[in-house]
Amino acid sequence: MERIHAVLQQFRVLLRSIKRHYQSVEQRTSMGGSQVWALSEIGANPDLSVGELARRLAIHLSTASNLVGRMEELGVVTRERVRQDQRVVRLRITEAGRAALRRAPGPPVGLLQQALLDMPPARLTALRRELDALLGQMKRRDARAHAALLADLWPSADDAAAIPRAAAKPRAAKRKAAAKR
Repeated sequence: MERIHAVLQQFRVLLRSIKRHYQSVEQRTSMGGSQVWALSEIGANPDLSVGELARRLAIHLSTASNLVGRMEELGVVTRERVRQDQRVVRLRITEAGRAALRRAPGPPVGLLQQALLDMPPARLTALRRELDALLGQMKRRDARAHAALLADLWPSADDAAAIPRAAAKPRAAKRKAAAKR
């Protein structure tokens, strides 16, 4: 039992550290962690396509397109069509995007992603095997999560503020119905 407790504590430290990092990113940039990671990729690779961004972030093309759309609304990136082929769109970081990256706490890819990037290949392979075994032991798991951005697994401050209001609506309706009886 002691070994299980030690592993659970490690998971708590890991998850809380990631969560706090993304909260810090949001507080300092008003953007989510996935947006900052994408912005850093666009800043480091001018004229990146949405497809190339999706590959770099290991996400689906439609997820990358939606992410870029939100970033464009924030004014941190622009989309520019290539003259020779109007179907091709290139992404560019704006000055507002560069300013957001300067405010962002590092690493821009995220704590866990950077730690994984820094691991020797043999240890990363061993970790993957162990995580595969752990996931195999779990009775329930979300198979769709493999393509989710890690930063999106935690609600943003805006999302968190909306949750209590949304949860309160059914309770209020039940109280009104009970009062009518």
